[in-house]
Amino acid sequence: MDGPIAEPRPAAPDFDAEAPETFDSPHALHADLRARCPVARTEGLGGFWALLAHADVKAVLADQATFVTSVQNVVPKIAFTGRRPPLHLDPPEHTPYRAAIAPLLSASRVATLEPTVRRIVAGLLDPLIATGEGDICAAFGADMPVQVFGEWMNLEAPDLAALRDAGKAFNMAVQSGVGEVVKETSLALYAMARDLIARRKATPLDPATDVTTALLAARVGGEPFPDEMIVGTVRQVLVVGIVAPSVIIGSMCVHLSRDPALQDRLRADPSLIPAAVEEFLRLCTPYRGFARTATRDVEIGGRTIRKDEPIALVYAAANRDPAVFPDPEAFVLDRPNIGEHLAFGRGAHHCAGIHLARLELRVTLEELLARTRRFDLAGEPLQTRFPEIGARSVPLRFERT
Repeated sequence: MDGPIAEPRPAAPDFDAEAPETFDSPHALHADLRARCPVARTEGLGGFWALLAHADVKAVLADQATFVTSVQNVVPKIAFTGRRPPLHLDPPEHTPYRAAIAPLLSASRVATLEPTVRRIVAGLLDPLIATGEGDICAAFGADMPVQVFGEWMNLEAPDLAALRDAGKAFNMAVQSGVGEVVKETSLALYAMARDLIARRKATPLDPATDVTTALLAARVGGEPFPDEMIVGTVRQVLVVGIVAPSVIIGSMCVHLSRDPALQDRLRADPSLIPAAVEEFLRLCTPYRGFARTATRDVEIGGRTIRKDEPIALVYAAANRDPAVFPDPEAFVLDRPNIGEHLAFGRGAHHCAGIHLARLELRVTLEELLARTRRFDLAGEPLQTRFPEIGARSVPLRFERT
């Protein structure tokens, strides 16, 4: 990645990040760019570089000194107010916040949540499937992870209802790309975070099972975290796992609707579902806009990226790189190198909620397939916008068991 600085910025952009899209068109664009221009430049969405090759994305994730997340963590830049640890900080500043959160998202802790997740999933799927038709994103995917996070954060019924409304509104705002609505819904979540922190200060819970109490109890050099950073962290935690599950659930349902044989195979043998989830994470990776910023001029793939220019790490393109994954556009159960996928990132900022995400997706597939004989598309799926990639609306028709 280091070496002589190559050509200056190209006179013309390599692609238009704001061009209209269908559900499938971004993957076709990625394949084209990866073949002819794997380090691509666009003037859209404020202008940024896009890395599409698996090797380049992986190398940037490994070089935390040169490529930082504290300047801009997604493309386009949608953080309007304050810093939200740990994602908005670089090591070592981010590390204590990450350490306070991580135990509450461990494999053993998440395993205890399975009955809760299954109850939530079943409670949302049953009325949807009973109607015979509905949007799996709007009626299920946008709500399920909000409810799961509310339970994980030990929210009481009124707070859980408020998070359902505010979280779902934020999810829809991000996917629709309306900046002012994103800002408005984000500020509502900040207000929820401040209120929750005030109540946990007054009445702490067990820090081993409550993330807000754990953040309040954490110490660095004997000192607590600054109040505004605790607010930012709780605000980040409130939504960090809300948007992506909705997108990938919709994308999985599109794929399964197009492949009834795979539906039948997974219904007949649910033991295959964990492996299917892993391949869906690769094939339907919901991110194309996680960002880093170069701290100095660098050369990647023969292109010059200047200091302070934003770089989108297109996980979705990297995970369909034929140099790593043979027949990358196909769903292949039990890929021998599936562990190479980057759906959860790598390095210091790899997703802390990987166990919870896998649990949500596995239980969703188990319950959806068990409750249906078949489901099909009832209309055209709609594509979400940067920084996500995948479905924001998937109308389905259900045949009940």
